[in-house]
Amino acid sequence: MTTPGATVLWRLRSPRREGAHAAVLPGGPPFTLAFFVAHQLDRVENYDTVDLAVFRADDVKRTLVEEGWVEE
Repeated sequence: MTTPGATVLWRLRSPRREGAHAAVLPGGPPFTLAFFVAHQLDRVENYDTVDLAVFRADDVKRTLVEEGWVEE
């Protein structure tokens, strides 16, 4: 599930084959970063700059990869 016009930053798959992705939604500021897991919205966070949103998305991705998630 993705909002039209959203920019997907990454897609991962868990060892259980569950998918997740992060996307920056159109518009801003504030810039909205959305996380989806198993095609469901997990959470959204707002940031003053796109750079901060991308930094946060990279941080979450790093954590998931450390837990065994892999890139699709």
